[in-house]
Amino acid sequence: MTEVIATNQTILVVGGGISGLTAALEAAETGKQVVLVEKRPYVGGRVTQLYKYFPKLCYPTCGLEINQRRAKMNPNLTILTMAEVTDIQGEAGNYTASVKLSPRYVNDNCTGCGDCGKAVTAEFDDEYNYGMGKRKGAYLPHRMAHPQQYVIDPAILGTDDAEKAKAACKVNAVDLDMQEETVSFKAGAVVWATGWQPYDANKIQPYGYDRFSNVITNVEFERMADPNGPTGGKILRADGSPAKNIAFIQCAGSRDKNHLLHCSRICCMATLKQTHYVQEALGDEGKSTIYYIDIRAIDRFEEFYQTVRENPNVSFIKSKVASIVENRENGNPVLKGVDTEGYHRYENEHDLVVLAVGMQPSVDKASFPVDIVINEEGFIEPASENGGIFAAGCSSDALDVNRAVQQATGAALRAIQVVNRVAGTEG
Repeated sequence: MTEVIATNQTILVVGGGISGLTAALEAAETGKQVVLVEKRPYVGGRVTQLYKYFPKLCYPTCGLEINQRRAKMNPNLTILTMAEVTDIQGEAGNYTASVKLSPRYVNDNCTGCGDCGKAVTAEFDDEYNYGMGKRKGAYLPHRMAHPQQYVIDPAILGTDDAEKAKAACKVNAVDLDMQEETVSFKAGAVVWATGWQPYDANKIQPYGYDRFSNVITNVEFERMADPNGPTGGKILRADGSPAKNIAFIQCAGSRDKNHLLHCSRICCMATLKQTHYVQEALGDEGKSTIYYIDIRAIDRFEEFYQTVRENPNVSFIKSKVASIVENRENGNPVLKGVDTEGYHRYENEHDLVVLAVGMQPSVDKASFPVDIVINEEGFIEPASENGGIFAAGCSSDALDVNRAVQQATGAALRAIQVVNRVAGTEG
């Protein structure tokens, strides 16, 4: 049985992405006891799935390594992965949380050697790569996963593969008898940092994501461009040939009363960044065309935007693409619309289309364990009715990584104030 030692002066952080990890570390480093609950088998969230950050085009791996080292060194922080909060009872300063722990089927003896993965043959769609590649039935989610422990897919339980994985482990880390369990513990305050998810491109019917194999999303393109991704950094069409003429469609499902009402703030800059990936992979053979309503680049991002503007291999068409059809002879997507700067109709053919889908909050009001104030866009409002529950990062708004980290630090400080008041009344 898993035991969590916590009191009403403990801070519970729900979600282990960049915002949750930041809030947990900031609070733990002030001396507070913190329990971080993460649904995935590892912490780091969607930042781990990025190839590079904008505007400096630096790699997230260095920041991840620093945060992982901070987490390992801090005795005040307890991390529960493959865990989900199912209930919260009580009030600010005196909550009781219930957390469901799903079995990993690998215990803490795991050294990350990979012998179990080599032993099994069954393969499944790789969630980390948005289903663009395969992973084994015994797998490490990604090369920098924390904790650095393998996971046994429950789909191989009762098969020869499971027994092969167990037999291959030299340190008795594979435990096929692990069971789901629920733990309950006290907390004085809660930081809710469940992050975001890409808007479902299948819902944008005119763009044919569900029908055309050479229409993908920006998060899929991000993994494709990564040398450690499913294509080894090659930008490819569905048939495996290089994609040299690429269209990026901005506001795909965003700022639209039929989809997401809000601007996700990161999509313009993410696309400008991704044009660099095209050049990196293909040199001057790579051509990018950005179809946009307006480009939202402010402050330090404006210079980055102007640099992309000056690139002769990048074109801009001011237009909300009306629809996409497919050239059945070669599988090329054909974009139809009107260029609003010259009011010219176009039917432009490309090798690959990348939809800049927006950020949708992962907050689900219907299943939220306590009453919470949520706005019409699905984000948690900073309201007094929320008591000792504070939203961090993209649970509160659509934010880039830098702003999410800043906002998460603020959420941690508010949670600390609550537990300090508890300590003061009990002292």
